[in-house]
Amino acid sequence: MSKVVLLNNVDHHDLKVVTRRSAEFGDNVNQVLIFPTEFGEIQREYPIFLRKDASGEFQSVALLGLDKDENLFLDENGWRARYIPAVQERGPFSIGLQRQERDGESRSEPMILVDLDHPRVRRGGEVGEAVFLRHGGNSPYLERVAGVLQAIHQGVEISKPMFAAFDEAGLIEPVAVEIALSDREKHTLPNYHTISDERLLGLDGARLEQLNKAGFLRAAFYILASLGNVSRLIDLKNRKRAIG
Repeated sequence: MSKVVLLNNVDHHDLKVVTRRSAEFGDNVNQVLIFPTEFGEIQREYPIFLRKDASGEFQSVALLGLDKDENLFLDENGWRARYIPAVQERGPFSIGLQRQERDGESRSEPMILVDLDHPRVRRGGEVGEAVFLRHGGNSPYLERVAGVLQAIHQGVEISKPMFAAFDEAGLIEPVAVEIALSDREKHTLPNYHTISDERLLGLDGARLEQLNKAGFLRAAFYILASLGNVSRLIDLKNRKRAIG
């Protein structure tokens, strides 16, 4: 059972986090939840698809592998890509909301939480990145994590209205992801959706302006541009098959 607590530089002055990438830390996944705030980076590396969650709401995922528990970007040397999705990059940290009194008003402020039972967490010693500096300030590592958490927090707020706007404009369509590596080995990835290129190009000026003002038009183009990375996955899979 995880022990998630509010991070502070008194109780956690000696906290360190192992940042290397490997299956033992849960990096061997074939897809990962992503957010619109990172689409610009994601689309350079991974295919972006849309899926429905258990409640029927759309969410965006980056495809990392073709088989279960397969991350084709992960090898014995780590995660071989220029950008690691925020959900994986955050490590043992997450965002929590805490009530704060400010100027006579009660507001919910985002705070950093840490899971002390996470396998990446260490107390003292030489292994891992320090979370706090010796005199209590935030380390460069924690500053980087704070930026990652902010991207997730903002992305969660943007996602629902973005998908609603896409749906209202008729842009979301199911897509059959069928990949043939050879005559005998084929992969069919079900239940994915994408943005319809044809419908996007057919939108009238008013709808395009509406999507653009909301900041969603760029995200739609990022999703479409990312699909070219499916061929990269095929190349990585073929290399893995050749080696193994």
